[in-house]
Amino acid sequence: MEKIVSTMVLIALASLISACVQNPAANQGAQYPVSEEALVETRAVAVELSTQLAGRLKKEIGENGPASAVDVCNLAAPEIAGTLSQKNNWQVGRVGTRVRNPLNQPNAWQQAALTTFAENAAKGEKFEQMETYSVAMIDGKPMLRYAKAIGLQPMCVVCHGKAEQIPSNVKARLQEKYPNDLATGYSPGELRGAVVILRPLIN
Repeated sequence: MEKIVSTMVLIALASLISACVQNPAANQGAQYPVSEEALVETRAVAVELSTQLAGRLKKEIGENGPASAVDVCNLAAPEIAGTLSQKNNWQVGRVGTRVRNPLNQPNAWQQAALTTFAENAAKGEKFEQMETYSVAMIDGKPMLRYAKAIGLQPMCVVCHGKAEQIPSNVKARLQEKYPNDLATGYSPGELRGAVVILRPLIN
């Protein structure tokens, strides 16, 4: 009986080793734990993107009306994300639960993060507290994948709200800039998307 059990254990171990060899990236990320310092740095950049964009939107809406906010999102948001990406040598951007700009289409990992955020929001968790991250081996390097939830703010309904909440000149600007826009019908406090960051863990 002991011999049979020993043989079964050996077979199980062989299968496990074989699986790891066939998928070497499966456990490699575990070799690179994410330090608190790295998380603090990453969170700061995510907050900076949201803060800069919100500031630009408020200023533009106050000075030139809500239709001009479409241009801010169209031009300023990628500009801010690009500046932060270049400054840190990371990939910094945003993704949406419903896509307006095709460049903000989530990948599989980001979509899973959005799904988790939506589930947590349904349980009462605040968007300010929502983040998720993991380590993946990409091109042979350990990379931190990070996402921080974005909730829809009240001022955003003029561009992202229900049809009756969006002024006609905003609708016209959206049709001009984003003819395939899907990012309307939201309510304040609903999950809009996430700030996403991809950064190396080692240089």
